[in-house]
Amino acid sequence: MNALDNFVNFLCGEFDNSEQLQDLKSKGIEDYPYARHINHVCNDKMLNADKNVNGKFLILESYYTINGRTRELPHFFLITQDGEKIKLISYDIPKDFNNSTFKYQNVDKIDYLDLKINEKFVPAIYECKNGVWEGGSINMFSPTIKFKFFQKISENCLEVSEVVENNGKRTFGYDIPIIYKRNVY
Repeated sequence: MNALDNFVNFLCGEFDNSEQLQDLKSKGIEDYPYARHINHVCNDKMLNADKNVNGKFLILESYYTINGRTRELPHFFLITQDGEKIKLISYDIPKDFNNSTFKYQNVDKIDYLDLKINEKFVPAIYECKNGVWEGGSINMFSPTIKFKFFQKISENCLEVSEVVENNGKRTFGYDIPIIYKRNVY
């Protein structure tokens, strides 16, 4: 199996951090989100795809629940391979969708010609170290807003650290990465 297929196989599926939440609550940590990811390759839904694009398009559905409120935050990526490294390129959500409607099950077709690369997101680069993919990127969303993103991706687990800073002060994120375990049905 090549690096791209290995990475995508690890990343696709349904994941949540319910096991981590139980552990944190047993230690008295209550203010931490319940988080889920549902990740699907969607190359079969692409129209007019550039034949030179050698990669996998991915719909990543993220759900964060804290204090009884759930926030939906979908993402759309192209995953490519460069040597033994993996590159994750962010695209804007297609124009016919919003955060509540952009779900794999709602998408019939996506026209490649209408896609726009998310210029604010620096592509994340991953390397495989001892069977675990590690990588991320640092992004400046504005002159004062920095987004730091780092992941470890293994066969049954996603470890995700996301921090937003405004003028050097954290406005979002946690000291402890979110540990998503693969749901097996």
